[in-house]
Amino acid sequence: MRSRLGLVIAGGLCLSPLFGGFLHAQGPAPTPPRGLSPNITRREPAKDAGPAPRLPNGRVMLGGPATGKDPGGLWTPMFGILDPILEYPKVPFQPWAKALYEDRQIQELEPHTRCHPSGVARQFMTPYGVEFVEMPELQRVYIMDEGGPHTFRIVYMDGRSHPTTLTPSAYGHSIGWWEGDTFVVDTVGYNEKFWLDRRGLPHTNQLHTIERFTRVNAVGMKYEATIDDPGAYTAPWTGWFYMQFTPGQELWEYVCQQSNFAPELMVGGFDKMDRTTTVVP
Repeated sequence: MRSRLGLVIAGGLCLSPLFGGFLHAQGPAPTPPRGLSPNITRREPAKDAGPAPRLPNGRVMLGGPATGKDPGGLWTPMFGILDPILEYPKVPFQPWAKALYEDRQIQELEPHTRCHPSGVARQFMTPYGVEFVEMPELQRVYIMDEGGPHTFRIVYMDGRSHPTTLTPSAYGHSIGWWEGDTFVVDTVGYNEKFWLDRRGLPHTNQLHTIERFTRVNAVGMKYEATIDDPGAYTAPWTGWFYMQFTPGQELWEYVCQQSNFAPELMVGGFDKMDRTTTVVP
């Protein structure tokens, strides 16, 4: 990462999520206690911000202006921190996935807060932002995510297909292309060690996603994810939100380690599993 705007220490014990390990042993799954109404906060970017920057060939950019020195910049979510990516009643859960999701509203032991990388929508929901780095000479786009572990995602732009065999990972294997002003990313090969969003949407290693990043103007981008996971859902579904661009900023130096001294930033002071009143990654 380039500049150092600050230092954040987070993490905790690096625990792998055990699907079903957090479910109550007896009785039906609990009713979600908060934040799961159909009314999701959907803020939109300023409409008078000016047009999206473009390359000399006319193609829209994922980052800063094409002329002069690129000042860098970060994308942050314009999205309620406790909102799910899709209205709860509209998610076509399989029964086990619904029970796990509802349990996660109480037992908020999210892997991301324990230094694990997170793919799909969760990658773009960190308050510290993400950065797109386009490398045309390599035919790749890098998505830098520093709001947690020191990780980045590679999107291959050279026309390749997904390999027939993959080692599952948090970011999977991504191939991308442009459809007008929309950057399309097709990904398979996910592992099961992260949440799809901050609220705890589950998935399996059958997950296949199509993500669409549409630059709407100088400061706004619409993020849209289509989730196709027959292991967790009865049908494909799509969720979306806007992201806001802040030019001239770069990623924080973010230290994520074991045995840190900030457990209250993760799930409270160990007396309960609750993150609603504190800032989390």
